[in-house]
Amino acid sequence: MKFSEIIEKIGDNASKNSLISNQGLNPDISGVASIDDAGKGNISYVEGTKFAAFVHKTNASALILPNNETLQAQASERGIAWIATREPKFMFAQVVAIFYQPWQPKPEIHPTAVIHPTAKIGTDVSIGAHVVIQPHVEIGNNVVIHPNVVIYPDVKIGDRTILHANCTIHERTQIGNDCTIHSGAVIGAEGFGFVPTATGWLKMQQSGCTILEDNVEVGCNSAIDRPAVGETRIGKSTIIDNLVQVGHGCKIGFGCALAGQVGLAGGVEVGNRAILGGQTGVANEVKIGEGAIAAAKAGILGNIEPGEVVCGSPAMPHKQFLKVSAILRRLPEMYQSLKQLQKS
Repeated sequence: MKFSEIIEKIGDNASKNSLISNQGLNPDISGVASIDDAGKGNISYVEGTKFAAFVHKTNASALILPNNETLQAQASERGIAWIATREPKFMFAQVVAIFYQPWQPKPEIHPTAVIHPTAKIGTDVSIGAHVVIQPHVEIGNNVVIHPNVVIYPDVKIGDRTILHANCTIHERTQIGNDCTIHSGAVIGAEGFGFVPTATGWLKMQQSGCTILEDNVEVGCNSAIDRPAVGETRIGKSTIIDNLVQVGHGCKIGFGCALAGQVGLAGGVEVGNRAILGGQTGVANEVKIGEGAIAAAKAGILGNIEPGEVVCGSPAMPHKQFLKVSAILRRLPEMYQSLKQLQKS
């Protein structure tokens, strides 16, 4: 495929937000690659200054660049075709989609699938081998259910949602349109609800439900629990990485991102567009404000204000964390000074 054809396929985003090199280069492009691995026939991208040095040595035939005249001049000097845009990574994602689309099975029901007669199945649905669909389940149109998925009673699944192999959807769960649930994920299982008594723990039945709004993605082996009463809700367009635990009764807003091994205790509320870095832990009933960011391994024990950036465990504002870290690095020196003072 010619470079110019790729630009044409990208469409309006290229024409409105981008500057295309005018040096007349139009190489054949056969695939995509990272900037450090790209070879002849590949297209790659540079986002910001971190990978800018690779423009001098990449073997890519074409690049997507930021609006940086220096990088553009460097690419031109090396005879590399380029297109510049305000959002190189966004455009590269569009290019990747030109060369690769995930495998999608054709609409059919495998003969080994077990489907209860009360279940309602939409049109053009693919149901893989050994899938189990229990009573009163409702499945929308163009849904893909890969092998070994188990769907408990009274579940509702929206149009074009994909359930990957070996995930489990528990009773009364509601999953919206265009969601993706990856392998091993468990949606709507019992929350960790136990009452201490003199003779041991009393199990509190978890009668609530879990709701995933439209366009939610849940990574492999993640768990989103249902509460004793009420609902656990994941807002529209939120993305959840692998190995994430969302406790019973949590409310996560629109467009949030939870990286791998995040753990939310019960009743946590996360505002719209908040980002929780990997291994962040959040205590019971904590409220995290809209647009807040927690760096990896943050331990959040109290409420976080909207837009605040926190680090460390226990979590603290980023600027304070930097000061504390600087002091920690000096502790050995400070300790020696203290010993000298004690001797004098």
